[in-house]
Amino acid sequence: MKFTVVLHTDDGQRYGVTVPDLPGCFSAGDNMEDALESVKEAIDLHAETLIEDGFDIPPRLPIDVHQANPEYAGGIWAVVDAPIERYFGPAEKLNITLPRLLLAKIDEYAKAHGATRSGFLAEAARAAMRL
Repeated sequence: MKFTVVLHTDDGQRYGVTVPDLPGCFSAGDNMEDALESVKEAIDLHAETLIEDGFDIPPRLPIDVHQANPEYAGGIWAVVDAPIERYFGPAEKLNITLPRLLLAKIDEYAKAHGATRSGFLAEAARAAMRL
């Protein structure tokens, strides 16, 4: 699942990372790459806690909504993919019907982006519903 994050630094080396769509979820790293990696763990733990406590994962808002928040002024924006789907329960198989040309375009797009058909369709559904 993709999450918008904002990075801040005071010294140009070490970074703090905040996940605006998950209030209270933050992390840090000794460099930008470490910070982006560590925030995935923070998202995972935060999501696990929310689900265990009976809450839903808040929907992902557009970046421009967060950029309007003065708390994030001067931040560096990024999107990270945190594999938290396991908290939503087991996968279910379904049978859908799509036009052949559309299905071919979906498969082509998914392959070009290193995704599976199912993964692409799930991400497209989440994006459409802002989950």
